[in-house]
Amino acid sequence: MISHISSNNCLIQVWHGDLHQSAICAAPSFCSAIEFPAAVAGANTTCSKAVSLRKKWKSPRAALATDLHLPMRSLEVKNRTSVDDIVKLRLITAIKTPYLPDGRFDLEAYDSLMHMQISNGAEAVIVGGTTGEGHLMSWDEHIMLIAHTVNCFGGTIKVIGNTGSNSTREAIRATEQGFAVGMHAALHINPYYGKTSMQGLLSHFESVLSMGPAIIYNVPSRTGQDIPPDVINALARRENMAGIKECMGNDRIAQYTNKGVVVWSGNDDECHDAKWECGATGVISVTSNLVPGLMHQLMFEGKNEALKKKLLPLMKWLFCEPNPIALNTALSQLGVIRPVFRLPYVPLPLTRRLEFVNIVRDIGREHFVGEKVVQVLDDEDFILIGRY
Repeated sequence: MISHISSNNCLIQVWHGDLHQSAICAAPSFCSAIEFPAAVAGANTTCSKAVSLRKKWKSPRAALATDLHLPMRSLEVKNRTSVDDIVKLRLITAIKTPYLPDGRFDLEAYDSLMHMQISNGAEAVIVGGTTGEGHLMSWDEHIMLIAHTVNCFGGTIKVIGNTGSNSTREAIRATEQGFAVGMHAALHINPYYGKTSMQGLLSHFESVLSMGPAIIYNVPSRTGQDIPPDVINALARRENMAGIKECMGNDRIAQYTNKGVVVWSGNDDECHDAKWECGATGVISVTSNLVPGLMHQLMFEGKNEALKKKLLPLMKWLFCEPNPIALNTALSQLGVIRPVFRLPYVPLPLTRRLEFVNIVRDIGREHFVGEKVVQVLDDEDFILIGRY
């Protein structure tokens, strides 16, 4: 093979392989600026009246990727548990994500919260859900926290990663990664804001159900769109459909359980009746972040109207503003997390913080997580972070 580069009186020839290589030039100033192509690299051509070079030239080899990790395909089997293990769970805590003053995850405080959940009877946690502020995380943070939870606690408690998204593409990728790092099940929201048709809902959920056990999450107050029973009943026939977290009330829950669909209540203030009167399997709870032992009693020890009544003021207080504002404030007052908020969340005002102190007193400090005396905290004690 011969390569030619010419301009005016300049001619450079390179004979590839073991053949003669030469360069003949009548315009050295021009050739000094020539950059030889990679194909003739190693020829070591020098521009002069007559140059003869003899050098072996080897064809470049294609780049090799020694550790090539292609994206996993949806049909691969990578979950570590079965749907049967998920449908039995009664108390699932939507775990809070605590922060350091610079906005990064406070994993030491997070691990402490996890230990308190396990020791008080929680059977599973939702990682990076609404309560855990998954919507304020990058996907890298999200998957890292799921992986951390699995590695540290996955042998003791079920880890359900909130890998849902209003983008089907993102939901697929995040769910693949979540199962790759070992989560036991996924939580999937319906596409919010942009919304879609009923057929679109089915197609969206079917795209992720092939990967492993999944819980569908219906919360129209946040998504702006109800997932109707026809969609859930169709999905219930799918192999990896574990059940639904339903926030539309106990009438809807009873409608599902009468047809054999597994349901977790998404409303703490209704979960007692949902469990003992409407056939719900259990609850995915915010309140159990604060009083996991009492929530365990509520789900495992039969009907208890007295305990339900005792907890209702706390449950109502927790949702006086959009979740997780009150929970973040409460955990800060209990001294189990730093009073750090990722914006747009801000702490409850002083009057509400005083109400929480009274609620703790009425229920009993010994039932709440942590060991410090509950404090009111000053407004200046809270750190608000917009860039992290």
